[in-house]
Amino acid sequence: MLNFNTINIVFITLLIGMIGYHFFYSIPAYTFIILLVAYLSFLFYGSYNVRSNFYLKTISAANTTRRQIAISFDDGPMPLYTPQVLQILKAHQVEAAFFCIGKRIKENEALLKQVYDEGHLIGNHSYSHDLWFDLFSAQKMNLDLQMMNETMLKVTGVKPRLFRPPYGVTNPNLKKAIEKNNFIPIGWSVRSMDTVAKDAQKLLSKVTGSLKPGAIVLFHDTSKATVDMLSAFLQEVKQSGYEIVRLDKLLNLEPYA
Repeated sequence: MLNFNTINIVFITLLIGMIGYHFFYSIPAYTFIILLVAYLSFLFYGSYNVRSNFYLKTISAANTTRRQIAISFDDGPMPLYTPQVLQILKAHQVEAAFFCIGKRIKENEALLKQVYDEGHLIGNHSYSHDLWFDLFSAQKMNLDLQMMNETMLKVTGVKPRLFRPPYGVTNPNLKKAIEKNNFIPIGWSVRSMDTVAKDAQKLLSKVTGSLKPGAIVLFHDTSKATVDMLSAFLQEVKQSGYEIVRLDKLLNLEPYA
C-alpha cells in the first residue's frame, strides 16, 4: 500500500542507488530531476486525494453491502442557505452531518444550535478554514482545531470527534494535529462539486449516478445549486431503494467527546 512512509523508503533507496551508480558510471543530471519530480508528484497526489490514506487513515465510506448512505454538508453555518437545507431535511425526515467552520459559528450561534437540536451531527471543519491552512505548522493547526471545538462546546455543550480536513487536503502536520486531539478524520466517496455547479439538474444526475452502498456524499450548505436540487435528490435516493442514515450511525462511531 502506497503511503508517505513507504514512498520515502522507496525514493531514498532509489536515490542512494543512483548516487552509488553515478560515482562509478556517471548519470545525467536530469535523471535526478526526474526522480525529484516523481517524488513530488506522489506527495501532491497523497495530499489532495483525501481517500488515498497517504498520510493518515481517513474514513471515506462505510464497508457495507446494505443500501445505506450518509449525506454531509461542509462550510456552514450560513444564514443564506443553511436554514433552507434544514427545512428540506426536516420535510423528508432525514438526518445529515454538518462539518462546520468555527469562525462562522460565532456569527450564527442560534443557527448552529438549530442544526444540533434538529438531530443532525456536527463535525469539526477547522476554525479558520484559512486559504493557507495546509501550510500551517502542526502547532497552529492544533490550536485552530481546538478553537473550533471550544466554540462548538459553548453553543451545544459537546465537542466534535469527527473532523473533515479543509479542502480535503492532508499532510504530516495535519496528521499530528488530528492525533493530538484524537479526532476521527472523515472524507467522502461522492464529491458533488456543488461549489462550482450552476445547473441543479446536472448536479442531481451527477450525484445520484455515483451512489453505492456505504457512500458518504459531500455537499455544501453554501451552495444555491444544492438547495435547488436537494429535495429531488432525497426523493430519488429513497425511490432507488437507499436509506439515508446519519453519518455516525452509518459508520458506527461516537460523534462527540
